[in-house]
Amino acid sequence: MTRFARLDPVALLALPAILYLAVVYGVPLAGLLARSFVVDGAFSLSAFVAFFSDGFSWTVIGNTIRIAAGVTLVCLLIGYPTALALARAKGAAQALILVAIILPLSVGVVVKAFAWQIVLRRDGVISQALIFLGIWDEPQRLLFTEAGLVLGAANVFVPFMILPIYSVLKLIDPRLTEAAATLGASPLQRFFTVALPLTLPGLVTGVAFVFSMATSMYVVPSLLIGDRFQTLATLTGRSFLFMRNEQLGSTTAVVLLVLSVAVVVASAALSRRFGGET
Repeated sequence: MTRFARLDPVALLALPAILYLAVVYGVPLAGLLARSFVVDGAFSLSAFVAFFSDGFSWTVIGNTIRIAAGVTLVCLLIGYPTALALARAKGAAQALILVAIILPLSVGVVVKAFAWQIVLRRDGVISQALIFLGIWDEPQRLLFTEAGLVLGAANVFVPFMILPIYSVLKLIDPRLTEAAATLGASPLQRFFTVALPLTLPGLVTGVAFVFSMATSMYVVPSLLIGDRFQTLATLTGRSFLFMRNEQLGSTTAVVLLVLSVAVVVASAALSRRFGGET
């Protein structure tokens, strides 16, 4: 009774959400996980042994991590300055930036992917801009390339990098950097010794959000690079929808889940560490 007496009544507000997730997410996920460990009606690890013994599987894992890392890097390079500008903006300017960040979230991923097909083709905006700048001598196609996939996916996920960083930046007292300036610190020194360490919890959270979502994206790779380039998510979908190989689909889903959970757990540990230090 003592243990239940200590329970915060406010925590009970989360009970409906927990029950909902347990029914619509936990139960199907448990069935999927169980399917990957059952072969001919008996417990077996043979599906995982076969998966990791195939060189193609390691290529798929490498593709997944490489694309997710590229998307995360692009989102970070775009998102951190944007979050900084958003935190420093005031009034209407800040509202306008927020609308520009949040409004695209209302557009479906499929619509964005088809739009990027137009942008990335040989006569698209990016190709024409690079020719105008003298970087390319003639039009080139970015569609169905890894670079095009990274750019298109970054457009979808960049808000999830900006908002966590902004949520930390807005809590930082601007007088800290002003104090560093009075002590003779240059702008770069103020950034690397004051601003960046204080924003690490938000940065780590944003990286975890984007990386975990980029590893599991299915629609964007399917439309921007096609079936010739497989990731864990597309191989999972292809196994269930086209090859009708539930064993392979369940196995790749488990590998993808482990990869995503590892990123989330590592980011949580880093956030606690940096949060405690700051």
